[in-house]
Amino acid sequence: MTKVLVVALLLLPLIPAAAQNAPPTANPLSTWLRGAYMGNRNNILRSAEKMPEENYGMRPGAQEEVRTFGQQLAHLATYNFRWCSQAKGEKNPSAGVNLEKLATKAEFMKALNDAFTYCEGVYGSLTDASGTEIIDITQESGRQTRNLRMALLIQNYGHNNEIYGSMVSYMRMKNIVPSASEPRTQPKQ
Repeated sequence: MTKVLVVALLLLPLIPAAAQNAPPTANPLSTWLRGAYMGNRNNILRSAEKMPEENYGMRPGAQEEVRTFGQQLAHLATYNFRWCSQAKGEKNPSAGVNLEKLATKAEFMKALNDAFTYCEGVYGSLTDASGTEIIDITQESGRQTRNLRMALLIQNYGHNNEIYGSMVSYMRMKNIVPSASEPRTQPKQ
């Protein structure tokens, strides 16, 4: 026990020097969220591209209330616009537009790309400090709430993951490998 205490006391003065040489950790929360969002965004876009146009109108089962593959993408785009505009403090650029009424793969992909481009600016400018600011949020029901900006963007990221999970099911029904399940190339030894 005494040897451990002596070694700890000898190493104690080295801790500040080691911390100075460590990589910067400014904004660790917003940096993580931005990376997670971009990774998720990339999986969604690659998977949407892989799905052939003839499958954009498919829905599992015959129930009309179940979204088609294309409508899943439109739903995702709608909420990216909604939540990122609120996080940014702006009017929703897609307000009043029903993206689920789009018809072609090109239209769905444009809406998806536009929504992701809009959100990239929001996630790109996010810092830990701005993420902890309390903002006004309008729920789909019209009810007003207040929460952290970062909480709303985490909700957006989580919602994107949920929709990606649905997309995976649609793709697997058509024997298409989703982007996150594609084989990874191994580095050459």
